[in-house]
Formats: sequence, C-alpha cells, structure tokens
Amino acid sequence: AEKFSKWILEQKPLLLTDTSFRDAHQSLYATRFRTHDMLQIAEVYAHNCPELFSLEMWGGATFDTSMRFLKESPWQRLSEMRTRVPNILFQMLIRASSAVGYTNYPDNVVRAFVKEAAEAGIDVFRVFDALNWVPNMKVAMEEVQKRGAICEASICYTGDILDPAKTKYDLKYYVNMAKELEKMGAHILAIKDMAGLCKPYAAELLVKTLKQEIGIPIHFHTHDTSGGQAAAILKAAEAGLDIADGAVPSMSGGTSQPNLTTVIEAQRFTDHQPTVQVSYLDDISEYWRAVRNYYTAFESPVLPAGANLYEHQMPGGQYTNLLQQAQSLGLGDRWIEVCHVYAEVNQLLGDIVKVTPTSKAVGDMALFLVANDLSCDDVVNGDRDLAFPESVLDLISGRMGQTPGGFPEDVQKKILRGEEPLTERPGSILPPADFEDAAKTVQKLINRTPTDQDVVSYLLYPKVFEDFAAHQKAYFDTSGLPTYAFFNGLEPEEEISVEIAPGKTLIIKFLAVGKPQTDGCRTVFFELNG
Repeated sequence: AEKFSKWILEQKPLLLTDTSFRDAHQSLYATRFRTHDMLQIAEVYAHNCPELFSLEMWGGATFDTSMRFLKESPWQRLSEMRTRVPNILFQMLIRASSAVGYTNYPDNVVRAFVKEAAEAGIDVFRVFDALNWVPNMKVAMEEVQKRGAICEASICYTGDILDPAKTKYDLKYYVNMAKELEKMGAHILAIKDMAGLCKPYAAELLVKTLKQEIGIPIHFHTHDTSGGQAAAILKAAEAGLDIADGAVPSMSGGTSQPNLTTVIEAQRFTDHQPTVQVSYLDDISEYWRAVRNYYTAFESPVLPAGANLYEHQMPGGQYTNLLQQAQSLGLGDRWIEVCHVYAEVNQLLGDIVKVTPTSKAVGDMALFLVANDLSCDDVVNGDRDLAFPESVLDLISGRMGQTPGGFPEDVQKKILRGEEPLTERPGSILPPADFEDAAKTVQKLINRTPTDQDVVSYLLYPKVFEDFAAHQKAYFDTSGLPTYAFFNGLEPEEEISVEIAPGKTLIIKFLAVGKPQTDGCRTVFFELNG
C-alpha cells in the first residue's frame, strides 16, 4: 500500500473516482439502486474505464438499505461486482467505530467487519469519524492496515477556512488533523466535503497547504449542492490534488457529486488532464439515465442550489432525505424554517461536524423543534419537560464521540437531565460482542450454518437482518427480479425472465387473479417456462 501511495504521487493527470454505484444514488435516490441494475453495466466499466482510480460502490447507507428495503445481501453485491470488475479498485465508506451503522459498535465487531469486507473485495477503505475525533478512527484504521488494504483516512470539512471570523475549524485545525492521520499510518488523505461547503479558493488553499505539510496523496470528495463544486475540484487540481470524486453525467449534480466529464473536459490540454475517455463515460451515462426511470418513486425533488447551503451546512446525502421526513410530518411547507432551525440547532450543540450519524441528530432535533413550535431558547431556558430524540441523547451524551472544545455544558445538562456524559471512546467501554452466541441465533433465523458475513450483518443490524432472513425464507432470493417487477409487480399477461443461476433462466408469466374467497385469500395464476 505504501508503494501504491508513492505511485499515486508520481502521476501527473488527476485521478478520478466514480461514485455512481454508491454515493450518487444515495444522494439522489435514497440509496435504492439494486444490484440487478449495477451488474448490467459493471463489465462495461471494466472494459472501457480501467483508467479510473476506483469505483466507490459500497458502505455508507448501502449496507442496511440493501437488506431493509431491497431485500438483498450487500455481501452478494460486493461479490458479484468483484467478479465482473477485477481490474478497478473498489472503494467503500466506513464510519470508523460505527462501521456501516448509526451507533458505536464494540471493537471486535468493527475489526470483524473490516476483515470480511477486505476479504470480499474492498481495496480502499475511506475511514471517517462524524465528529473528526481521531481516537474513534484508530481501530478501523489499524484493521484496514492489518488486512493489507489501502487506508484512506478522512478529514470532514465544515465551516469556511477563508472566513477570519470562523476560528473553530480553521486551516491549522485541518493541517493538524491531517498530520495526526498520517502518523497513524494513513496511505491517502481524504478531504470529505459532505455538504459541498469547500469553496473553490478554500479548496485551493487547503490542498496547497496540505501538500506542503504531509507526504501522502490527497483525495477530494464533495457534493454539488451549491452548483459550483466542479470549480472547487479544478482549483484543488491546480494546487496539486491527486484524486477527485465525481459521477457520470446522468448521476451527477445537485446533492450528488460533480460531473466527471465536465471535470475532464475542463482540464483538456493541461498537465492534469485525466486519462479516462469522455466518450465511454457518456455511453455509461446513457445506461444510468435509462435505469433512473425505474426509481422515480425515490427521486429527490430538484431543489434549487442556493447560498443558504452555507448557512445550514446540511450534508448532500441528508438534504433530500430530511425534506422527505419534513413532508411526512406535514412540515413540507415549512422547509425553509426547518433549514434555519437546523443551523440554529448546530450552534446550540456547539457548532459540530455534521455527517452521518451526527447530522441525523441535528436534523432530528430541528424537526422536533419545528413540529412542536419550539425554539432553541426553549431547550435551554424553558421549563417544559421535553422528550428529546434518541439520536440527540446519543450525541450530547458522548456516545458518538467528542467534539473539539466539547458540547456546551448548559445544553448538555438540560438535555441529559443530570446523566453523566461519556468522556472516553465509546468502543473502549463496550463489552466485546459474543460471536458464538450470535452465530447460534443467526443459524435459527436462516436454517443453515451461518457464514462470518451473516454473523457480522446480524451484529450490526439485528432487527434488519432478522426481517431480511424472514423475507428470504418466505420468498427466496428476489434480487434477480427485474427492477420494475420487484417494485411494482406484474400486470396480467406480462412476462419476465429471471436468471436464478448461470445458464438457468425462468420465464414467468402472470396470467390472472382469482376472485376473493371467504377466508380473504385469492388464487393467483402464473405460467412457468411455458
């Protein structure tokens, strides 16, 4: 990995990561893209785009969403994708001691997860902590290095290093954190700009300074919520950036990543011109454009990019999800107010880094206050006994880790009602998970000897895995169904083909539905293979 890190530094062209398989659809389509649709285009990437640095295709919210909503195994996705794309690095996002969950897990669970992911085909682990708390990243980083994978440690960008009035997250803060991560053995440093706050000249200054202070490659990840982040990548490239994230045209823009073809064309005939062929990316983009039609029910509403982003600082992956939550609570017409309160809650909590799961706590609190017509002042000075969201209690009690300067004491006391907050690393006081006991439970759920992947999935998401196992028991593996049939079912006389094994395809035709019977059931008629 160290030699590979040096190789990256020797490259003149800007290297590119495509996020279309993970963060792009997480941001635009609530993480609902199915493995079935990914596999159809995977080999095209392998043949036509081997110059890509990596495919960011796993981790983040995809792990639980696969089981919870898509009723498919995230491990199976990784395995089948790896078979089809053996020649491009696979990259994942891991939330340090939260792995791919929303809470801190025992150290042995985090280590086991990293081990299984590395063995299943993940090459690059982008490790971040939701509060930029380096001690919380240690276990995951150590295990990635132990497994011989590439450790890409992240600094999460918030604030504005160009604004002299914002002193908490200034240039020195990020440089010091980067140096610390390099000392801990990081092979690459990621600048994770989850809200698209890193403006072009800030990106240039940050990369230029980091290049003078550390000796490992720099990888820039941003969201295009403000509409100007391709410019941030270009300025960063001028300052010596090594790798940038983007998405193919039909999966880019808005709360997703900037357009890869724009980034390439903007650097044509310069020293930094990426070597990936634009024409091939355009062809791939046409495939994703067609696939998007299956997912219109999950499509995020097109929200105009505005400078208010720099006020509320909401991560791209949360922006549209929070709007949907607000609408489900009847607060859709108060969305601007929700955004303002989100910014106020952030200040109430001490101006924290906002990325999953801390951003969820800020969002939950904002919705809670707006729904109950409360203000941040009511939280601190009000005399009502409020039932705060569980995520807020987890954050303010230190169960998600520590923030620079700590949480405001008066807010902490008011919300925790006298409970003593944690000051140490949560994983260090959690008892180790009992893998043998978990394996016995999983065996009962799936009626077979569980794999280590099954056990890890259960330990990360017990209830989600239980429901997933019940679905598999009732309906077998539904991941091979065409997407429109999986989400919508079939119309009478409609026919589909389902590949259940290589060379073995079922032809299923829906014929008719019988009349309701006295017991509330109906007879449904299908034709199988004629």
